[in-house]
Amino acid sequence: MCPKLFQIGPIPVYSYGLMLAIAFIAASYLLTKEFKRLKLNPDIASNITLIALIGGVAGSKILYLLEHWSSFIADPSSAFSPGGLTFYGGLVLAAISIFFYVRGKKISFLLAADLTSPGLILAYGIGRLGCHFAGDGDYGFPTTLPWGTNYANGTYPPSQAFRDFPEITSQFPNGIVPDTTPCHPTGVYELLVCSFLAFVLWNIRLKTKPAGKLFMIYLMAAGVERLTIEFARLNPRLFFGLSEAQLISLALITGGAIGFAMLFRSAKLPETKP
Repeated sequence: MCPKLFQIGPIPVYSYGLMLAIAFIAASYLLTKEFKRLKLNPDIASNITLIALIGGVAGSKILYLLEHWSSFIADPSSAFSPGGLTFYGGLVLAAISIFFYVRGKKISFLLAADLTSPGLILAYGIGRLGCHFAGDGDYGFPTTLPWGTNYANGTYPPSQAFRDFPEITSQFPNGIVPDTTPCHPTGVYELLVCSFLAFVLWNIRLKTKPAGKLFMIYLMAAGVERLTIEFARLNPRLFFGLSEAQLISLALITGGAIGFAMLFRSAKLPETKP
């Protein structure tokens, strides 16, 4: 793992930050292409990307601090640390911010959501690759598979990441997981899956009507992806053996399915003539 790639004078360049920048550049590129295809102002696409960046990072940090409230109270400076981001918080705040922005520009939010969907899921996968390079604890359980990854040099090595998981620590001498223990590279798994999903969304975008259906497909696909990957990851379980991320994923899948059904039904209804 390589959390810090290199340094330019006094400025360090971190792998997670670089992947995050690449993620937003990729998403912005795809969104701009869609705006140009529909002959919409491409500057609006750039503004949406900027709003998504600011709202995404802020929302991710806010949800993370709420999840770790006691640690935040003990050390308020943690609010300004570069780490500690929870994706779903960013998704919600960015979506709300973009909703008000595009409404002011007289653009349908559902249309805007459709246009952002392929780039959004691709950006998420690239961001997860940043987590993989940083070794920030978003990796999975120990594994004997040949592609198991050594996160000893990460920002949150296995000896720390697994210390509150007795079902894991009990398998090692003295209850300590060695930092060199190979673990599932879940960030790589997510990049591969999300790249495939982005490819699918991009290729069906012209055939998916009315506006909003592609976004509902995105919600279901993203929910299934996160729900599945969490079974290999070390996040605490809350209810029915599911983590917080999995519970939110179920909400996304349900919301996407309901929204898709409603849009499908509305598209089938005959138009009423005066």
